Amino acid sequence: MHIIQSRRDFLLSASLAAAAGVFGVRTTLADEGPPETSTIRLGRIGSLCLAPEYAAEELLRAEGFSDVRYVDVGPGIATSKAIVRGEVDLSLNFAAPLVIPMAAGEPITVVAGVHPGCFELFANERIRGITDLKGKSVGVPGLGTGPHVFVSSMLAYVGLDSNQDVRWVTSPSVKPMDLFAAGKIDAFLGFPPEPQELRARNVGHVIVNSSVDRPWSQYFCCMLAGNPEFIDRHPIATKRVLRAILKVTDLCVAEPERVAQRLVDRGFTPRYDYALQTLTDVPYGKWREYDPEDTIRFYALRLHEAGMITSTPQKIISAGTDWRFLNELKRELKA
Repeated sequence: MHIIQSRRDFLLSASLAAAAGVFGVRTTLADEGPPETSTIRLGRIGSLCLAPEYAAEELLRAEGFSDVRYVDVGPGIATSKAIVRGEVDLSLNFAAPLVIPMAAGEPITVVAGVHPGCFELFANERIRGITDLKGKSVGVPGLGTGPHVFVSSMLAYVGLDSNQDVRWVTSPSVKPMDLFAAGKIDAFLGFPPEPQELRARNVGHVIVNSSVDRPWSQYFCCMLAGNPEFIDRHPIATKRVLRAILKVTDLCVAEPERVAQRLVDRGFTPRYDYALQTLTDVPYGKWREYDPEDTIRFYALRLHEAGMITSTPQKIISAGTDWRFLNELKRELKA
């Protein structure tokens, strides 16, 4: 059985790398030189929407990285802190939790937006919209986490005060999704595979789906960011990591079954059905169309409204973004 599994894994790796080859590159790898390092450390958060990063190992090896590491970092602000501390070199992370430390002057550089639309706000049947959350309980893993930051942004957008108008519920031992399913909280923000699981269980209903509901659907959810010291010292490596991830982002649209199987085989999820549904639900094909700078500006304004930051959007963009790699790859990876 081990031999069969190993052979299937080998064939899947080969097919994944071959499929990525259809998204051609105008310049050759030899033209830009080898990466400055053969080791790359990426963050592992757990959310399946980060599939372009999780399924990129074969392509990263083809880009010259012989040592590809996935470091468990925790979601949202935890990932941002891992980037600041240099525990990971580059990682996909949710936009809003990146903006908060950037606004505080922490060393984070965002290099690209990868996809919009992965979070969904679930509520019980008594709640029909965001304004109905006033006076209700909202479950989050902790204050300052990605879900807390995103929901606070949404509350501020409709004129509610996240510090006074909702009751935040946290638990060190029970996930917000489980509290919601048990009827102990009124709402919570889910990231894949949580929305897919709740729909399969017919639990609650969605009042905001960032894949389709404006304005959230018009901006990136997950962006690639790194420690600026790593990026400054390793520009070729940074570009190569981004190229591999963007190729897999295209594969999420063109070959979702292959990518879903890779996520299962690499241990990122035990559920192929939830992985495939995530790849179908999330609009991965938007990375060429959307402007990542607009996303930073949008969430900076929302977080300012929520009282979470004081810095201006332009200051954050000037100090914490570098779009040169993305601009080069948009030219190279033309469909």
